[in-house]
Amino acid sequence: MTGSRNTRLAGLHDVELAAVAATGDRAAFGELARRHGSAVRALLRRMGAAAAEADDLAQDAFLAGFERVAEFRGEGTFAAWIKKIAARLYLRRLQRERRIAALAAEAAADEGEAAPQPDAAARIDLDEALKTLSPAERLCVSLCYGAGVSHAEAAEALNLPLGTVKSHVKRGLDKLRTRLAAPAGVALEGRRGNG
Repeated sequence: MTGSRNTRLAGLHDVELAAVAATGDRAAFGELARRHGSAVRALLRRMGAAAAEADDLAQDAFLAGFERVAEFRGEGTFAAWIKKIAARLYLRRLQRERRIAALAAEAAADEGEAAPQPDAAARIDLDEALKTLSPAERLCVSLCYGAGVSHAEAAEALNLPLGTVKSHVKRGLDKLRTRLAAPAGVALEGRRGNG
């Protein structure tokens, strides 16, 4: 009986699954998590999270999504909706870590310690190139190109003006093109019409 129910759930569209999950059906939401879990984790890793951190944040995002699934109206894709939740959780964690790092830096400055320098001999590939972007550029590029979220959706998710998101994406893509084109002769093609 459970196998036939899982088969039935697997045949439903995301919007239908979300509606069933909104009634408290964990199996329906579980199917959504199964479908989109790896994409959420990949987005978080591209945004800068370590693998274990991405797993934890993805789990937190799906728990939050289950609690708020009734808010999903199907106006966009479920994948974009859950990725926004995950991105917001990651941003909150970054802000918390920045506050802690700032306090630690103040304490280190008081003790006369030098901050560690980043490794200049990093491998050049997309993930490494993304790490060279500013946090804002990396988040905006990852959301708009890694998650397939529009500039407007990214602006809403990050609580930034649309023009700021577009500027971060443009600067980030320009930096990636420069970084990736030099050693391999490969240019990063930008998506058009992501407005």
